[in-house]
Amino acid sequence: MTDATISTQTAAIPRKELTLRVWVLGLLLAVVMGAANVYVGLRAGMTVSASIPAAVMAMLLFKLLFKDSTILEANQVQTCASAGESLAAGIIFTMPAMILIGFWDSFDFWSVTIIALTGGLLGILFMIPMRKVFILNNDELAFPEGVACAAVLKSGEGESKGEGRKLMLGGLLGAVVALSAKLFGIIAGTLEAATVVGSRIFYFGGDLSPMLIAIGFIVRLNVAALIFIGGTISWLIAIPLLGGAEQYPLALDGAYEIWSTQIRYIGVGAMVLGGFASLISVRHGLIAAIKELRSNLTSGKLLEHDLQRDIPTWAIISLGIGCIIVLAFVNYRFTGGLGITALSTIVMVVMGFFFTGVASYIVGLVGNSNSPVSGMTITAVLVAGGMLWLFNYSGMEAMVATLGIAAIVCCVAATSGDVCNDLKTGSLVGAAPFRQQIMQIAGVFVAAFVMSPVMTLLHNNIEGGIGGRELSAPQASLFASLARGFSGEGSLPWNMIAIGVLVGALILLVDWYLKKQGSKFRAHLMPIAVGMYLPFGLATPILIGGLLAHFYSKGTPEAEHDRVLHSGVLFSSGVIAGEALMSVGLACLTALGVQSLDLGLSPGLVTILSLFAAVGVVLCFVKYTRPETL
Repeated sequence: MTDATISTQTAAIPRKELTLRVWVLGLLLAVVMGAANVYVGLRAGMTVSASIPAAVMAMLLFKLLFKDSTILEANQVQTCASAGESLAAGIIFTMPAMILIGFWDSFDFWSVTIIALTGGLLGILFMIPMRKVFILNNDELAFPEGVACAAVLKSGEGESKGEGRKLMLGGLLGAVVALSAKLFGIIAGTLEAATVVGSRIFYFGGDLSPMLIAIGFIVRLNVAALIFIGGTISWLIAIPLLGGAEQYPLALDGAYEIWSTQIRYIGVGAMVLGGFASLISVRHGLIAAIKELRSNLTSGKLLEHDLQRDIPTWAIISLGIGCIIVLAFVNYRFTGGLGITALSTIVMVVMGFFFTGVASYIVGLVGNSNSPVSGMTITAVLVAGGMLWLFNYSGMEAMVATLGIAAIVCCVAATSGDVCNDLKTGSLVGAAPFRQQIMQIAGVFVAAFVMSPVMTLLHNNIEGGIGGRELSAPQASLFASLARGFSGEGSLPWNMIAIGVLVGALILLVDWYLKKQGSKFRAHLMPIAVGMYLPFGLATPILIGGLLAHFYSKGTPEAEHDRVLHSGVLFSSGVIAGEALMSVGLACLTALGVQSLDLGLSPGLVTILSLFAAVGVVLCFVKYTRPETL
């Protein structure tokens, strides 16, 4: 069924969309999911789309509280919530770098908030004129997550008690494990070991976080396996090959030191190549989109029907100009120079618009969760850093300007991709685009104000802060390193980066071959590169989650996978929300002076309990992600 057909069929539906309950619940979920995704992204180096979890939560709450709620109301809540969640990715991938380079001692509330707000708004505003190009007039784009979310909304009109139970059980599991590890010290956060053989260090480990298994289940085996392959390349192959174990008294500390100072930059090189590769792969679609956009803007035609109308052009232009002016002031506040302010503002706006098309196209191809936002931002950092270098800008002002450009481009790419995905869902359920766009703006607005407080809370109250083992913030660490390298304030291990580029080129060749052979398994470069850059402990549980999803969906047609795994996705979404929100809550307790309620168990007993906990968590996933038909 086409979008046009659906629009015709739903034209007579009462436009009961932006009700008071929609506003209250949508804004609340935008804040909650935005805050949760801050933790998830800093912890795991990737975020999970909130569209489906938000849709389910909206339907469940509306069914419990109101008998007259509609699918359109649930869609508007989901739209608002996912906009807030997507903004978190743009901020956490970039803003922590300001602390890592020493420009900030703590997060500047108003700077972070303004960057989040303007970057998120520009992502929405840039996307709106492209709606017809990508959503209505493009048969090439399948929008897998947008279509799946529409299916969830339509199914929600039936019985949903079981779905609510799955969400709550998942949330309980995530919360209990977080409490056990971080508050009571009953179990360890990670089970890991390293040993020395000759001059070489051999390491293996895995985190006990149920959230990571849940992420693996949602992204499924292909992506999960690629992340594990990336971790294997860095931790199980490169670290032993590099040697130098004699320099470190403890093998485990040595493994982390070698990885953090040398090996992870192999992932940097691969990410850089992946960023440029993603641009090349979408070049034809992007050119077509820009041509269509120019035609739409110059035609003077206005579509007045609810199901076709966007927010007014004057509003898009006015808000866009306002955002650009505000960004210019922020850039000037950061750098103190008119020349670098003008250059930075122009670069971030032009690249932001360009990557709106790229992000929207990629989301249409592979889904929102698999969109390589970090790869696009890496490309932006390289272009921005190169341009600033050409204009003889260096030092702290060049680093700050580069990271400011990266932040806006990242927010634009993350938000515009989410907007495109949600507008596709809306077109399938008969929602009015302009009302969705209003809710997207509202979601970005409220979420922007919680980014800085949540990051500050986590940074100040979790051991090691941002950049430490628990909150590794891989993308922000990478951008900080690249900014230092371009500005002359630091040195990068270019030999490792070059090796990463070569490894990335090999992976691209493998992926090209797999695509040519028609293989269902693809060797996408960006997930492998992210796996190289992350601590290996994260890759192991993600792989377990991917294997579970594969086991439950194998033997069924690919078109049926979303339906078969729906129950597991609900449970996994609950796990992610439970662990993330509990971790943020525990950080609040720490800020209030409650450091720990450690029971003082012996290390050996903690290890034994951790092993039992790991087995128990996996068994819970086996049971509660099992499809109802099995």
